[in-house]
Amino acid sequence: MAKKIKLKITGMHCTSCAMNIDGDLEDYVKGVTTSSTNYAKAETEVVFDEKATNPEKIMQQIKKTGYTAEIQE
Repeated sequence: MAKKIKLKITGMHCTSCAMNIDGDLEDYVKGVTTSSTNYAKAETEVVFDEKATNPEKIMQQIKKTGYTAEIQE
């Protein structure tokens, strides 16, 4: 079942940072369907299959990419 989360991102310096996050999530986290990162708002929305991955794995990949993420309520 698809689930959507919104994450607050810190550490981005430019729009390329946002593209790096989206690319890495879609390429390296099995179960991520789409990732849409907005540099100006410093947030990303991720749609994923909750049977294949979870928010913790998504945030771990963002950390590996060089940024910090926390779930927005």
